[in-house]
Amino acid sequence: MQEIFLCSISNVSSGDCSEDCAYCTQSAHHQGKIKRYKYKKTQEVVLEARHWRSFGALGFCLVTSGRGLDSKKCDYIATLARAIKAAEPELHLIACCGRADKESLQFLKDNGIDSYNHNLESAQSFFPKICSTHPWQERFETCEHVLEVGLGLCSGGIFGLGETYAERIEMLRALQTLTPATTPINFFIPNPALPIKQEVLDPQEALECLVLAKEFLPKTRLMIAGGREVVFKDCQKEIFDCGVDAIVLGDYLTTKGHTPSKDLDMLKSYGLGIATTCH
Repeated sequence: MQEIFLCSISNVSSGDCSEDCAYCTQSAHHQGKIKRYKYKKTQEVVLEARHWRSFGALGFCLVTSGRGLDSKKCDYIATLARAIKAAEPELHLIACCGRADKESLQFLKDNGIDSYNHNLESAQSFFPKICSTHPWQERFETCEHVLEVGLGLCSGGIFGLGETYAERIEMLRALQTLTPATTPINFFIPNPALPIKQEVLDPQEALECLVLAKEFLPKTRLMIAGGREVVFKDCQKEIFDCGVDAIVLGDYLTTKGHTPSKDLDMLKSYGLGIATTCH
């Protein structure tokens, strides 16, 4: 039986990001209608972790807005990691906090973080069209730092931003050189606040993106993340036939997901099991 890895997200610091990424409602440049807050309380995040673990989630990702890690953010994520590991030692903890140097990543690893998520988002040649406040190369270098300190690398991108087929291939080739442990695949969701005015990808084209990703990354855990519910609605069996072996359970950063019971019932109806180990 094919087993699906479940991962949940905690947006522990939301909004007011100084970067101008055209696909992101958390950017202060776009003033999207989202919740904005600084650091969630530790106990609140621990309770979230316990909640998602009770539904079978093995991955739990701590996400902060902003360009990258600083000492305050490092200390905060380390505090969360220690508390969560004490409460739910089986959880695989992922940090997603932007640009990071090796010293900061090593500190997070020493304090209980298992993997680091930093998406390339798009091809290097396309990236200047969707972000002007930092270069694509900075993203790639952070991914290299993750690998160098021995953390698991979680890195992927977004389809449907207006990129060409050739640019999709370029992004996948870049990911191929990194060989991430997990690659999240996101599909762009239109939002009135965002400067990108693309339509939602057709489900067939989205499936073709998944097939491509699996061809380039055959040994990587392929996780379908943002846009799954919007693109595929209630007809999702084919995404697993394409090689997807992980999903995000629950809500995303600023958009709602399905209830966990709905997704678990869906997986069961497709004859899919739930992964009980991270490997």
